[in-house]
Amino acid sequence: MNEHFPALIVAIPLISSFFIITAGWVNKKLSFPLALAALFISLYSSIGMLFQVLRVKSISYQLGGWESPFGIEYAVDHLNAFVAVIISVVAFINLFSAKRQVEEEFPEKANAFYSLYTLFVAGLLGITVTGDAFNLYVLLEITALSGYAMIGMGRDHAPLASLHYVFMGTIGASFYLLGIGYLYLKTGSLNMADLYNLIPQVGDSTAILLAFVFCLVGLFIKMAFFPLHNWLPNAYSYSPAATSGLIAPLTTKVMIYVMMRLVLSVFPPSFSFSSTAIGSSLVWLATIAIFIASILALAQKNLFKMLSYIIIAEVGYMVGGFWLGNNDGITGAILHIANDAVMTLCLFLAASNILYTLKRDNLSDLKGIIRKMPFSMTGFLIGAFAIIGVPPTCGFFSKWYLIKGGLLAGHHEFATALIFSSLINVILFFRIIEIGYFEPLPTTDTHGHYKANKEPIAEAPIVMIIPLMVTAVLLIAMGLYTDNIVTHIIRFALPK
Repeated sequence: MNEHFPALIVAIPLISSFFIITAGWVNKKLSFPLALAALFISLYSSIGMLFQVLRVKSISYQLGGWESPFGIEYAVDHLNAFVAVIISVVAFINLFSAKRQVEEEFPEKANAFYSLYTLFVAGLLGITVTGDAFNLYVLLEITALSGYAMIGMGRDHAPLASLHYVFMGTIGASFYLLGIGYLYLKTGSLNMADLYNLIPQVGDSTAILLAFVFCLVGLFIKMAFFPLHNWLPNAYSYSPAATSGLIAPLTTKVMIYVMMRLVLSVFPPSFSFSSTAIGSSLVWLATIAIFIASILALAQKNLFKMLSYIIIAEVGYMVGGFWLGNNDGITGAILHIANDAVMTLCLFLAASNILYTLKRDNLSDLKGIIRKMPFSMTGFLIGAFAIIGVPPTCGFFSKWYLIKGGLLAGHHEFATALIFSSLINVILFFRIIEIGYFEPLPTTDTHGHYKANKEPIAEAPIVMIIPLMVTAVLLIAMGLYTDNIVTHIIRFALPK
């Protein structure tokens, strides 16, 4: 069974999505345990796959018995095995936390939601392990379509936000597909490893350059890289809390992984990083993205909107760090994919707990929230410290690599933007601490004496607290074991 891990992590949630929806027609109570079991198998398989890769360096899994490059291949190495584990962990923890919210927000559609949820995860895991450029497009569409539907189940303007996401996502996928079409015309292959060997043989070609540009533009739209980010804040803010807890930590990070995969494993690094102008321009664009997104986050009065703009700034971290082109920058970008996924999960789980309890999510509604929800806010503050970059949380270490990479590459503006963003995050989260702890202000009793206004504890259910606290502990553990992650996993993913 161990040799089938690459197939199992995709096939189990993919097939289970059908059984979840059909089982829901018989008994709605069956949908959640089926979804949880499917994601647990994917989690177990992804961890097993990572340990295999640590032993044998890489895995090639031929689907249907067809040898590559003619058949579809799942090609697993240190980078995508690591990303697959992160996807599986985030998806499993968020689903465990989401049950109560799903059953209260849309009880009649719970089985449909769980089916879409597992389909979305299957798409992300497939994107991660596939070694076929066209198969990646198909999996992109599976992920996108299920994501659109889950977002559309949300509150207020969710259907309109989902429609906006449909338009932008379709444009992004079309750009990517057009780029892959150019590659196929010039090389006659869609296998990534085969393309890596064939592209240098084509020589200087305008079609290859266009393919490179089209693929990157498509992925930049999908990852909400500035200035192609307008679809993200509303999509993540109005979607159901159970949906935002899945798509916010994972969607942009997986698209950044795909960008890295294309640059390192489809287009040879000598081609990808040959133009200093392209790399430098993208680092500058990432710098601008960090500055503007951080300022826009500062202007928000809604908790989910604020977190959404922080995600856009974090995308700038990873794109800029990768295109620095040196080992420290790329190490920081890869490490931040994992760190930011878990940090974002932690913050969105806490925000979901707040929304579930208060039924509101504006910053002005958080008065006394630290006294009222001490466990949820403890998890929130640990996530906040990680986003800021406070040691020993994992956020500190990936930022350290990114800043170091920026300084070594001579991009001092990028390092400055990272420090600026961290300072803005300090203001953002300490503003919440101020509202949550120091407000409401002391009031007077009947005798004219000042008396502290104490909020009674009214926490979220324990099934929502446990996943949050596990995620918060994971942020610290990932920070403490950063050196092991870099030494045993990330260094094998660096361009040779």
